[in-house]
Amino acid sequence: MNFISDKKILLASKSPRRKQLLEDAGFSFTVIKSKEVDESIPEKITGKDAAIFLADLKAEAYKNEIQKNTILITADTIVCLKDKILNKPKDYKDAFDILQLLSGKEHKVITGVSIRSVDKQISFSDETCVRFKKLSTEEIDYYITNYKPYDKAGAYGIQEWIGYIGITEINGSYYNVMGLPIQKIYENLKNF
Repeated sequence: MNFISDKKILLASKSPRRKQLLEDAGFSFTVIKSKEVDESIPEKITGKDAAIFLADLKAEAYKNEIQKNTILITADTIVCLKDKILNKPKDYKDAFDILQLLSGKEHKVITGVSIRSVDKQISFSDETCVRFKKLSTEEIDYYITNYKPYDKAGAYGIQEWIGYIGITEINGSYYNVMGLPIQKIYENLKNF
């Protein structure tokens, strides 16, 4: 990819899924350790704005470490049911409650992305609508017990068992639901 061959790309993320998506898209990059930031979302903020806010917050933590010819990518994915933001589950009960809320309904998965260099920053989001069938308590229990989705917004991974058996409809980017709208990242890096 000639458009970024003179740049060093840094991905600040703990997510193995984000790393895999960037690799599969052919990018050369280095994963750097994510810094702990307070991910408290201001009240009355919309899902789209919350995802961008969190991606920008993560990027801000590195502002003094970005060097010339370096591009930093940070991202945050949230799940919204109507206007309610569903975070990563704290424990089994929380995961169970979240999946019961999503069962039989459509929800939005929104990923905010920040691309930052020494002298420029762009932020954007992508939104995908996902619908679950009515999930049985046995299906929810099986998924949580076997896949432990505690690091996932909305308590599920679309690429895991529950995605195969439970998702009936998707409108938007599948990769966005995995945690990185890779097509939009590609286009934004081309124009960065």
